[in-house]
Amino acid sequence: MKKTDVLVIGGSAAGIVAATTGKSFYPDKDFIIVRKEKKILVPCGIPYIFETLGSSEKNLVPDAVLENAGIELKIDEIVDIDQENKICKTLKGDAIGFEKLVIATGSTPKNPKWLKGSSLENVFLIPKDKEYLDNLISTISDCEDIVVIGGGFIGVEVADELRKLGKKVTIIEVLPHILSLAFDSELAVKAEEILESRGVIIKTGDGVKEITGNEKVQGVLLNNGEEIKADLVIMATGYHPNSTLAEKSGIKLNDMGFIKVNEYMRTENLDIFAIGDCAEKFSFLTRTLKGVMLASTACAEARIAGMNLFKLSTVRSFGGTIAIFSTAIGDTAFGVAGVTESLANERGFEIISGIFEGIDKHPGTLPGTHKQIVKLIVSKDSGVILGGEVIGGQSTGELTNLIGLAIQNRMTVNDILTSQIGTHPFLTAPPTAYPLIKVAEIIAKKQREGI
Repeated sequence: MKKTDVLVIGGSAAGIVAATTGKSFYPDKDFIIVRKEKKILVPCGIPYIFETLGSSEKNLVPDAVLENAGIELKIDEIVDIDQENKICKTLKGDAIGFEKLVIATGSTPKNPKWLKGSSLENVFLIPKDKEYLDNLISTISDCEDIVVIGGGFIGVEVADELRKLGKKVTIIEVLPHILSLAFDSELAVKAEEILESRGVIIKTGDGVKEITGNEKVQGVLLNNGEEIKADLVIMATGYHPNSTLAEKSGIKLNDMGFIKVNEYMRTENLDIFAIGDCAEKFSFLTRTLKGVMLASTACAEARIAGMNLFKLSTVRSFGGTIAIFSTAIGDTAFGVAGVTESLANERGFEIISGIFEGIDKHPGTLPGTHKQIVKLIVSKDSGVILGGEVIGGQSTGELTNLIGLAIQNRMTVNDILTSQIGTHPFLTAPPTAYPLIKVAEIIAKKQREGI
């Protein structure tokens, strides 16, 4: 039987970061990662393999990062966890003893098998599986009418990519707007307008009754009776935590099917950690359970687990999921951190919000200057920042991260107003009208006026 100090199950983003962080903090310990995939895809890059990258081969996580860190990689699948004896058994019949175990088994696409026609030929999901997605790419080449069911981030990004290939693409979203779980309606509408200007057809506010066809898909029938022609359907309806192995091994799950963990990413077994899409999430602001599955969140959890494997630190714990998202449609980017205005109201916060529209370079006559819209949501009584939304150019992702950092550190509107920033014509908005500061001014004015 092979033995190691730390065994990591799963070798995608979370597993890699947990192992490399752990090895950095505990260089004298041995680490093994066991994953079943020969090649690992960059999760966030999957939508872009269809056109922008043109191949899944251009979206691979290099194994060299593990080799360079002195971490052993084993291609196999863990099928059993013996908690009492600290032994994992693999599909190939091997046994690996461990001192500490990290479960990073990720997630799997939701497959609504109850939906009539979901098993027809040419109905696909978007898993993190290279061979499956290579087959999807091959099939798409012979199709013209494509329906994407689901208007979240994956659905929108995939639809935009397929439209670049010249396909007729329709998104179906049961909610009033695409991206409406992440953005308030006034920003979600702008995303719809841009996507439609790029040729994507959007059907919102109605669900799918069935996928039609005999052996092969022919169309998608909506609840309102409208049928949309389709020779290929992509189900982008979300993901489930891949927690079956943990549950089978007696590790507790929460009511949403995620592995229960504490702020150090430990399970009830103090020698077993869980991170990433399979691990329990709770809101940074409300402490309610969340179903957020993001590679960025997974990596944050992985760093926490890696640092706390053999020695806990109260200053290195996970305070809850802020939910920081970003995406791009053409040259327009969208980002959000924390709660939206609608969610803040739903959760019972008394809030003030503000929106400022500016530009992301200065002067505005510079080539490539993009309109930049920033919205902030703050607590009315304290001015603490609860959420923010951004529409702009290439700087949107980093500005969204900055808002996320402000939320995590419970910064207030006054902290933003008194912050010192660096600017450059090609890189940032003007110092005279920096959108994040200007929206803070708008909210401060509302505070003074008692709005």
